[in-house]
Amino acid sequence: MEVLEVGTPDPALAAALAAAKYQPLRLPAGAERDAFLAEHGPSVTAAVVAGPPGVDGHLMKALPNLGAIVNYGAGYDLVDVEEAQRRGIGVSNTPDVLNDSVADTAVGLVLATMRGLCAADRYVRAGRWPVEGPLALTRDVSGAQVGILGLGRIGAAIASRLLGFDCAISYHNRRQVPDCPYRYAGSPVELAESVDVLVVAVSGGNATRGLVSRQVLEALGEAGYLINVARGSVVDQDALVELLVSGRLAGAGLDVYTDEPHVPSALREQGNVVLLPHVGSATARTRAAMAALALRNLDEYLTRGTLTTPVLRPR
Repeated sequence: MEVLEVGTPDPALAAALAAAKYQPLRLPAGAERDAFLAEHGPSVTAAVVAGPPGVDGHLMKALPNLGAIVNYGAGYDLVDVEEAQRRGIGVSNTPDVLNDSVADTAVGLVLATMRGLCAADRYVRAGRWPVEGPLALTRDVSGAQVGILGLGRIGAAIASRLLGFDCAISYHNRRQVPDCPYRYAGSPVELAESVDVLVVAVSGGNATRGLVSRQVLEALGEAGYLINVARGSVVDQDALVELLVSGRLAGAGLDVYTDEPHVPSALREQGNVVLLPHVGSATARTRAAMAALALRNLDEYLTRGTLTTPVLRPR
């Protein structure tokens, strides 16, 4: 029985695998991949996904004895879940342990974007303050109307933090949350047109691809801000760039992008955009907790054939 490692693990995951005496096979790229899979594919029973390229139907076909796909992260959009279900392959993720760090990042982006903190930092470092004087005034976070697109575990953690700023919270989900104290909006457009800042916290994958469409961004308007800590695929990035460049959106704070790690130059050139390199969960404590939970899933599958935090249960 072999464990396949897909993507490049960060130090926390690599250390956890090494401490558990796992020596996973690393999936190579390019011309070496086919020969590697021909040799090792039949012996692989579990895969740990640490990043792209993920596990699609073609890779599953090359791993005929694959029984479980263990995701290092809450998201599992790098896995063809429908094909995994068809083949009886279990899929797990690492929910809950990263809620706080991602929520903290989202609130940090709200503050940095609305108050122009990163632009102000650049202004001082460039020596412009003594020459050009005070910066233009910015927007208050306190008392702002905030829309949460996706009031799941992370979305709820973001909302609870923003209550400390006396923000008025609205949200949109596919279904209304019972007994929720926040105002429910019936669609992403309805949510966007009623708030100052829209925070995107939905899961990735085909079901949410393009959910934040041009129409949603236009509804947010020239005084509105977009914050995305979900997945780049959720937002129409081309429309986002166009609206920012033309001044039809006040600003954006982004931790995720359509084609990571590549960020369009038009985004990088906008002074009203705060850009992070997908670091929402990147704290030492959170990554260690994610690695430990991923390892628990791997151990449980290899010893008992079950998963600790299943998205799909193995058959």
